[in-house]
Amino acid sequence: METLKPKIGLRSATFLVVSVIIGSGVFKKIVPMSDQLGSPWWVIACWVIAGFISLAGALSTAEMVSMFPNSGGEYFYFQKIYGRFFSFMYGWSSFTVIKTSAISALAYIFAQSFNSLFPLPEWGSDASFLGIALFQNLSVKILASFLIILLTLLNYRGVQFAEKLSSVLTYLMLAGIAYFIVVGFFSAQGSMAHFTTNSHMAGHEPPTGAALYKALFIASLGAFWGYEGWNNIAYIGEEIKQPKRNLPLALGLGTILVIVTYVLLNLVFVYILPIDYFIGLTASPNKIAAVEVAGQISGSLGMILVACLILVTTLNSTNSSILMSARILYAMARDKMFLYKAASVHKKYNTPDIALFVQAIWAIVLVFSGTFDQLTDMLVFASFLFYGSTAFGVIWMRIKHPEIERTYKVIGYPFVPAIFCIFCVTLFVSTIINQPYEAIWGLSLMASGIPIYFWLQKNAK
Repeated sequence: METLKPKIGLRSATFLVVSVIIGSGVFKKIVPMSDQLGSPWWVIACWVIAGFISLAGALSTAEMVSMFPNSGGEYFYFQKIYGRFFSFMYGWSSFTVIKTSAISALAYIFAQSFNSLFPLPEWGSDASFLGIALFQNLSVKILASFLIILLTLLNYRGVQFAEKLSSVLTYLMLAGIAYFIVVGFFSAQGSMAHFTTNSHMAGHEPPTGAALYKALFIASLGAFWGYEGWNNIAYIGEEIKQPKRNLPLALGLGTILVIVTYVLLNLVFVYILPIDYFIGLTASPNKIAAVEVAGQISGSLGMILVACLILVTTLNSTNSSILMSARILYAMARDKMFLYKAASVHKKYNTPDIALFVQAIWAIVLVFSGTFDQLTDMLVFASFLFYGSTAFGVIWMRIKHPEIERTYKVIGYPFVPAIFCIFCVTLFVSTIINQPYEAIWGLSLMASGIPIYFWLQKNAK
């Protein structure tokens, strides 16, 4: 059987981390976060807190991948820690909810941004079945599906080609974001008073006490969607040069760069427009906060340029997500825990060709299944269950297998992985209480893998 070959160095790996994280969330999620918190400083604090928690998760993951650099990331080392069943449940959940939802949501916001620049035909119907409006915003969903197909075909042609595309798009993205930040901070349209002015809208005053903790958890779902993807680089461990050195470095450096970028962007948003403006955007779901800020700075030209920037970032993040996430299905199939043909490696392009196309089909199904926010809330809820399992695995492996070589050890052990575990459990329980619809759908899709696992085990004998 053909195997995947190492071709990606440290710079490219770091860029892949950045490219898969910076997608649509930072440009859009300030709206629901403002609606929940009613305070500009609480919004900024939420991004900072979510960033450092994500960094704690990334540093914990870095220790694990330094021990087990292999295609499949968590799927591979969950086998070493918790056994085949838990490992399969992670892989199945990634396929049904976590990674394919990320691809779907990114492609969807790309299509929304494209529609704001070049209006698409107004096709579709609001009719729904079991709460799912399959044909709502039909033209946007068709474009999102076309993007998934196109990028899957590009990744089918080779990891080096897809990685080079990602590097070019990442340079363009970071240059565009840097320009936006500089212009924003020096704009005469901004006001320092916006930082200290809370919402005056009825029912949107900043919460206090227990209500504040609840609001912070709900708002954090938006922030964590912005940071989602920091662990994806582990999925292409077999294709990274010197993986035990370069994987942890890429995870840490990439995540820190994203945190700085996100905080600066949200400071610009708040500097330019008051918190009540963002709360008002909740009534206009097709408007994007960053585009509105750009319009305030430099009119229609600024709106067009930022819409183009969002096109680049979502295109880049969708491409990187497709590139890396398909490796989970490949690793599962190689272990006879998924469709056997998904273990195929193309003889000419050296890519997991069947896994890429299976992933694309399901991602398109999810595009038609729900809105952007439903997809991302479902994604964050499901993913943190397993992120916490990774951090706990660091502690468990230190106790049970101290003899295994670790070229990187998590800073602040055991406090960093322990704090991250506690947060993941809290977020998981909070989502079940506060957003039961997303929780039920996410858990149902995850649980659908249980009979699949036993069927595969039976046929593997």
